[in-house]
Amino acid sequence: MSILIDNIGELVTNDQAQGEGLLGIRRDVAVVVEGDRIAWIGPSGQKPAADARIDAQQRAVLPGFVDSHAHLVFAGDRAAEFGARMAGEPYTGGGIRTTMAATRAASDDELLGNASRLVDEARRQGTTTIEIKSGYGLNVADEARSLRLAAKLTTETTFLGAHVVPPGSDPDAYVDLVKGDMLDACAPYAKWADVFCDRGAFDGDQTRAILEAAARKGLQLRVHANQLVAGPGVQLAVELDAASADHCTHVSEADVAALAGSNTVATLLPGAEFSTRSPYPDARRLLDAGVTVALATDCNPGSSYTSSMPFCIALAVRDMRMTPAEAVHAATAGGARALRRDDIGRLRPGARADLTVLDAPSHIHLAYRPGVPLISTVLHNGVPR
Repeated sequence: MSILIDNIGELVTNDQAQGEGLLGIRRDVAVVVEGDRIAWIGPSGQKPAADARIDAQQRAVLPGFVDSHAHLVFAGDRAAEFGARMAGEPYTGGGIRTTMAATRAASDDELLGNASRLVDEARRQGTTTIEIKSGYGLNVADEARSLRLAAKLTTETTFLGAHVVPPGSDPDAYVDLVKGDMLDACAPYAKWADVFCDRGAFDGDQTRAILEAAARKGLQLRVHANQLVAGPGVQLAVELDAASADHCTHVSEADVAALAGSNTVATLLPGAEFSTRSPYPDARRLLDAGVTVALATDCNPGSSYTSSMPFCIALAVRDMRMTPAEAVHAATAGGARALRRDDIGRLRPGARADLTVLDAPSHIHLAYRPGVPLISTVLHNGVPR
C-alpha cells in the first residue's frame, strides 16, 4: 500500500543536501510511502498518485523520534522516593534495589504489559524507535527474562546486568557472574551491552572487564558514563568504540576532546536532571566542540519516569542551551547515530517510513509550547498509528 502525505508546511529531513540548515528543511513538498519505506520526496506539483492520502494541513512533518536510552522492563513505581527527593533527600541510585525486588516478584505478563504500555505511550508522543535495557533483575534468570520480553517490543535490546551490585553480593563475584553465566544467558536476546560506570555502581576496571567480555560475545557497546561524578566512563566508551556514552553530566576537557574525535555519541538525558534536581549537562559545550549529541528519555521508575521525547526536547532548549533545531536533530538523527542506524532519524528515499506529523506549523513549537500534545499522526514502518 502506498500513502501520499502532502500539503506539508515544513518537512524536516535531517539531510542538509536536501534542504535548509541543520534540519534540511524543505517546503512545498510531498512524501510518498510504499510499504515500510519512503519511496519519494519531491515538489508538491509533481506528486504521484497513491493508494491513500494524508493531508498535513500545512503542519510540520518530522522523522519519528529515536529514544536510544530507556529502562522499560520493571514492576512497581517509586513515587514515594520521588516525593522524598523533592523534599530534600538527594538521589543516590539506591532505589534501583526497590525496583529489583518488585521486578523479580512480577509475572511475565505483568512485566510485558507494563513495558508495552510505556512503548504505546511513547509512540503516541512521536517515538518510533526505542531502546530497552534490562537491569532490574540482577540475577541470571531475571535478566534473561527481561531481555526476552524486551525483544518482543524492539530490536534495540540492551543487557544491563551491570546496573548496580545487588544487596548482599560481593562486587567481584557479581562482576564475574555478569561477564560469565549472566552474559551467556542474556546474549541471545541482546544487541547491546551497557554498564553503569559511576559512583556507587561499577569502577573503570570492572566496566572494562564486563564490556570486553560482551564484545567477545558479539554485543555492541554503550556506557552509562559520568552521571553522578567525573570518572572514567566517557574515556572508556571512546576507547572501546562504544556507540554511546550516556548522561555525560560531569565531563572534563579531555572527555569532550575524546568524544569530539570519536564515533561515540554523547547521549544526554535531561529528564533525569529534571527529576533529581541535579545539574544539567552542558550541551552547548559539547556541540561547540563538535561532539555528536543525542537526546533520550532515560524512562525508568526512579530517576526519569517520562516517555516523552517532546518534553526532553523542551528541557534541552530551556535548560541545556540547545537551539530548537539542535534539540530536534539530537532527538532524531542523533538518536539514530547512538544506535548506529542509518535507516531511521532521517527522511529520504529508502529510509524507514517512520515519521511524525505535528499539530503545529514548525518544529520550533515542540519547545515553544511545552506540555501541549502536539503529535497529530505517527507513521511507524509505514503504518499510521
